[in-house]
Amino acid sequence: SSPSEGPMVFQRSFSLSSVKAGVSACQFLPEKVKIVEVGPRDGLQNEKTIVPTETKIHLIDMLSEAGLSVIEATSFVSPKWVPQMADQIEVMKGICRKPGVTYPVLTPNLKGFQAAIMAGASEVAIFGAASELFSKKNINCSVDESLQRFDEVMKAAKEASIPVRGYVSCVLGCPYEGKVAPEKVAYVAKRLYDMGCYEISLGDTIGVGTPGSMRQMLEAVTKEVPVNALAVHCHDTYGQALANILVALQMGVCVVDSSVAGLGGCPYAQGASGNVATEDVVYMLHGLGIWTGVNMSKLMDAGVFICRTLNRKSNSKVAQATCKL
Repeated sequence: SSPSEGPMVFQRSFSLSSVKAGVSACQFLPEKVKIVEVGPRDGLQNEKTIVPTETKIHLIDMLSEAGLSVIEATSFVSPKWVPQMADQIEVMKGICRKPGVTYPVLTPNLKGFQAAIMAGASEVAIFGAASELFSKKNINCSVDESLQRFDEVMKAAKEASIPVRGYVSCVLGCPYEGKVAPEKVAYVAKRLYDMGCYEISLGDTIGVGTPGSMRQMLEAVTKEVPVNALAVHCHDTYGQALANILVALQMGVCVVDSSVAGLGGCPYAQGASGNVATEDVVYMLHGLGIWTGVNMSKLMDAGVFICRTLNRKSNSKVAQATCKL
C-alpha cells in the first residue's frame, strides 16, 4: 500500500465514528430545558456602579415578557457586603409578577430569609462551595460549617412551604485550590439535597471547566443526587460554557442557569467574561430542537436595554452577530 493510503483510511473511520457518536448523543438530549435567568442578581451584583431600582425592575419585567419561567430577582444579603442589592425590598415590591413565573432570591441566613418572605418571595436559594479555601476566604468558615448555618433557613422554609434551591460554587475549579475533586462536589451536592433543596445548581464559578471535567464531575454527582434535581451554572471565562452545557444535557441535565447579555464578570480573572449569555444558550437549544418557551426577539430586547443602561457592549455572541449592539 502507498504511504498516502494510511491517513485516508484513518480519516474515513474517524468520520464514521464521529457520526455514530453524534447520533447517540442526540438521542439523549432532553425535549425541553428550563432556563434559570440569573442576570438581575448574579449579573448585576458585580457592577461597580449602583444600578437604579427602576432599571432592575424594568429588566425583570422584560425578562418575564420574554417567556423565562425562572428569574432570580435579587439577594437578601447585608447591603454592607453587597451594596448593589440594598434595594432588594423595593425590587420585589415593584416587579410585575407574571403567572407561571417564579422569582427566587438568594438568602444566606435566617435574617435574610425572613426579610425575603416579608417582601413576598415565594422561593429562595442558599449556597455552599465545593472548595474549603473558597469557603474560608468568602464566608470565613469551612464547607461543613457553612452547610450547618443553613439548618435554620431550611427549617423555616419547610414551615412556610417555601421551595429552596441550592448552589454549589467552584465545582470544576477554585481560584485558590485549583482543581476540585468531583467527589467533594458530590458530597456537598448530596448534603444540600438531603437538607431538602429541591434543585442543586452546580456552578463553574471561574469558568475553567472543559467538557471532559464536566463529564467527570457529573458522573460523580449523579451517583449521589438524581439527575433530574440538577442544574448547571457555567461561566464562559475560557470560552467553554456552551460545550460544557451540551455535555450536561447529554447526561440528562434539563436545567441551565444563564445571564442575559452575559452580565456578571468573573471577579477572579481580570477582564474575563462571567456568566454564559442567555441569548447564546437559547440559540443553541433552539438549534438542537429543544423547547425553552423563550422568545428570542424579546430576550434580545432585554439584553439591549440593560447594555444601553450600563453603557457597554453585550457579551452575547448572538447579540454581537445580529448587530443588535
